[in-house]
Amino acid sequence: MTATATTPYTYTRSREAFARAQRVIPAGIPGHQGPSEGCYIPQSAYPLFSERAEGSRFWDVDGNEYLDYMCGYGPNVLGYGDPVVDAAARRQAALEDVVTIPSTTMVDLAELLVDTVASADWAFFAKNGGDTTTLAVMTARAATRRKKVVFVKGYYHGVAPWTQKLDYPGVLEEDVAHNLYVPWNDVAALEAMFREHRGEIAAFISTPYMHGNFVDNELPAEGYWQGVRRLCDEHGVVLIMDDVRAGWRLDLAGSDHHYGIEADLVCFCKAIGNGYNLAALTGREALRETVASLTYTGSYWMSAVPFAASIATITRLKELDAPALFRRRGTELTTGLVEAAAGHGLTLVASGEPALFYLRLADDDSLMLHQRWVAECVRRGVWFTSHHNHFLNASLTSYDIARTLEIADEAFAAVAAG
Repeated sequence: MTATATTPYTYTRSREAFARAQRVIPAGIPGHQGPSEGCYIPQSAYPLFSERAEGSRFWDVDGNEYLDYMCGYGPNVLGYGDPVVDAAARRQAALEDVVTIPSTTMVDLAELLVDTVASADWAFFAKNGGDTTTLAVMTARAATRRKKVVFVKGYYHGVAPWTQKLDYPGVLEEDVAHNLYVPWNDVAALEAMFREHRGEIAAFISTPYMHGNFVDNELPAEGYWQGVRRLCDEHGVVLIMDDVRAGWRLDLAGSDHHYGIEADLVCFCKAIGNGYNLAALTGREALRETVASLTYTGSYWMSAVPFAASIATITRLKELDAPALFRRRGTELTTGLVEAAAGHGLTLVASGEPALFYLRLADDDSLMLHQRWVAECVRRGVWFTSHHNHFLNASLTSYDIARTLEIADEAFAAVAAG
């Protein structure tokens, strides 16, 4: 059933499930998908548990249907339950999955990544994006025998202690003692930092563009990445591209390639297997032996089923020319949303790349108006979140976008009316 402005969704079963969860799971739903993290504002507008998913949609436990622009926070890149990917996974599962020694499917995927990612001479597999960013920093430190790492202010590279802030619970001073911070798009500041700590910096790590939370997303300035690459080369610093969110949504050869450089290490995760649990670090030949020398592994890191799913996913992304598709669909959607807002006297800012767009109503500095609009969209069946970049998947149709714009227009009307 499709809701209208007069029939907002209700979440009785979802709230009942959350009450059960709170009794047996810390916070009920831990991590960034939990209601305590500030992603769901107001909490009452959102369901908390899903029941099924297909293509561009999911359904919550109360039977409400949503056009999903979070895509599982990114992993849904082709569509939930993509038949080609799922068939590849089933074929592999019928043979083997987690075994004492790895399947050659791992080699097949590594070869595909080396052939696909412009800067890749090898691939190393793990499970989460944070696994790869941690491995990348370990690799840089081992290769350079230096300790310090430069971050861009406003960064997010996972939840390991080295990625967090000193005032976060459980984080020790030693965990972040060697972290340095520079503004985004400021080559001069980076150069000054490299000079000040000459011979001490192991790595510079950044996402391909700034897609932070609670702030308009910002693309790299002309020549920014070329300047970063030059400085890293001059100072012997390993350049790490955190492509966990943006990877393969901007460029199948990697977001470093999209912005005109080659990183030393590239971290992939979300789009790699259409939801099958996998991550990868790719890198240049000069760092191959360093990675091989590290002790870094996990119980399920050589699981064969996600390797097969990833091969099918990347192959399908190539067949679709997915980055071009995402640019078209994202531009169509964000242009329509901006126009719909203007029709109600509101100013919607859409920033970042169209494939990973960020939204903000600019008519209220408190952000409460924006939160109200997002809540009205969710109650009517379009899943946005208040302060995070959004994602597209290849199953999204022009009809889906038209329906999204219709619901968004109803939501704008609701907030404009007060």
